[in-house]
Amino acid sequence: MTKFFLLIFVTVFYTQTFGQTDLREKIEQIISTKKADVGVSILNLENGDTLSFNGNKHYPMISAFKFHIALTVLDKVDKGELSLNQKLFIKKSELLENTWSPFREKYPNGDVSITLKEALQWTISVSDNNLCDILIRLVGGVKTVDNFINSADFIIKNDEEGMHQNWDAQFLNTTTPNFSNQLLKRFLENKLLTKKSTKFLYKTMVSTSVGQNRIKGKLPTNTEVAHRTGSSFTNDAGLTGAINDIGIVRLPNGKYFIISIFVHNTTEKFKDGEEIIADITKATWDNYTTK
Repeated sequence: MTKFFLLIFVTVFYTQTFGQTDLREKIEQIISTKKADVGVSILNLENGDTLSFNGNKHYPMISAFKFHIALTVLDKVDKGELSLNQKLFIKKSELLENTWSPFREKYPNGDVSITLKEALQWTISVSDNNLCDILIRLVGGVKTVDNFINSADFIIKNDEEGMHQNWDAQFLNTTTPNFSNQLLKRFLENKLLTKKSTKFLYKTMVSTSVGQNRIKGKLPTNTEVAHRTGSSFTNDAGLTGAINDIGIVRLPNGKYFIISIFVHNTTEKFKDGEEIIADITKATWDNYTTK
């Protein structure tokens, strides 16, 4: 995957928006009264229709970048540099406090061995920050992730520990809604990883247990959604830096649409910020299932 190819392809692809006036109007109604900077990108894989709001604007990824980290790890698995079955020894000193870490809650004393496969599942499905940083160190740091994704529409400077240093640090890792969708599309089409690795990561994203009130929030029960969320701090002034969700939604006819939504610098209550994502996704679902 070259930077030139992706930039040209994304530029051409997102100039093609076909007859989604009704959906655009609905989304405009949803976000017009919200106190938030909202970026949206939608891609219907059945017919190629696209729609975006601030689609080429950079937004902070927060933990949505764990998708990109997983891609980088699995690329090394595909190349034989790593193995899903290899053991990782997780030291107690690596289990930082004051960060989201269900793994630390289960193994507070650390000093336990898990497989690389398990580390990826902890990172993606429950968004464990400590395991995320262990994977980043395993592949050689954030520069390795940057080199693999290789696009001006993806900027990574910090790991999770770095993002927790101060308010501004969480905003240094950015991407655009349109690029997120294009990357998800290439992932689904087995153009980034082998079919085996794609299947594994897709299933791991489907089993995500966090962020259930976002893309999945108002969709029919048991709708298949492979997604990756991101959530920032809320400061003393009531400002939440980011509430994100990017993912692949399977429609009743077996086709898919891809959606990436970034809610940035919002003073809405956190649950209302999540509802922006849920409402936009539901409007998209309705648009593609009632025609």
